[in-house]
Amino acid sequence: MAEVPGPVAGFIVGEIRRARGAAGMTQEAFGKHAGFSASHVSAVESGTRALTVDFIRGADRAVRNGGLFERMAAELGTPSWFRPWLDAERGATQLRYFEPNLIPGLFQTEAYARAVLRLDPRLADSEVERRVAARIERQEILARETPPSVVVVTDESAIRRVGAGGEKMAGEQLLHLIGCAERPHISVHVVPADVGLHAGLSGPLSLAHMPDGSWLGHLESQLGGDVVNRPADLDTLFERWESVRTEALPRRQSLELIKEVADQWT
Repeated sequence: MAEVPGPVAGFIVGEIRRARGAAGMTQEAFGKHAGFSASHVSAVESGTRALTVDFIRGADRAVRNGGLFERMAAELGTPSWFRPWLDAERGATQLRYFEPNLIPGLFQTEAYARAVLRLDPRLADSEVERRVAARIERQEILARETPPSVVVVTDESAIRRVGAGGEKMAGEQLLHLIGCAERPHISVHVVPADVGLHAGLSGPLSLAHMPDGSWLGHLESQLGGDVVNRPADLDTLFERWESVRTEALPRRQSLELIKEVADQWT
C-alpha cells in the first residue's frame, strides 16, 4: 500500500477527520464504511499510522464525496512547477507533444511509468507509486465525452528503447500506445531513425490550445519545467514543432512501425 508523503498526509488527514465529524460518524462507523477497523482509523488520525492511498479511497467511500480526497492527494503532491501545465492540459481543446526519448506521460502504462520514475534514486517507493497514480489520472482527459484533439510525435529510439528484462513491459506499453493511436481524436507519429539529427533532439516540448484561442507551451528539464506564454517564445516552439512534425512518418506508417516493434516484445 503506497504511503502518502508527510506534509501532504498531515493536511489530508485533517480534512478527513473534519469530514467524518461533519457527517456525524464515529471512528467505528467511519471505519465500517471505509473498510478499516476503528483502531486503524484512530491510529491514522493521531498520526501513529501512515496514511495510505487505500485509506484515502476508503475515506472517499465513507463520506461519499466522489473521490475528493484522492484527487487532493494527487494535486497536492504534484510539483509546483508542473501545476500550471496540468491545468492547461485539463482545459485544452488541442494538445501537441514531442518527446524524443520516452513515450509521453499521457500515454504511459502503469508499469512503464513506474520504471521511468524509479530511474530517480531520490524517490521513495511510496512517492513513486503516488506519482504513477497521478500520471494515470492525467489520462482521464483522453476518455472524456469531448476529449481534446491530440497529436504526438516521438522518436523511433523511444519506441525501441527497453531495459534489461523489460521486454514484456515494453510490449505492453507499445500495445497501449497503439490502442490510443487508433482513437479518432489521437494521432501518433514517429520520426524514423534514418532521419538522423533533427531540431527536436534538443529536448521535449508540449503545446496546448485553450478555449479562448490562446496557446501555452511547456518545456521540461532535469530540474523542473516552465510554462511558456510569450508570443516570441511560442513562435520558436511552433517552429520546432513543425520541424519535427515534418520529419515524422504519416499516421498510418507510424502505426505500422510501432506494431512491427511491438511484435518483437509480445
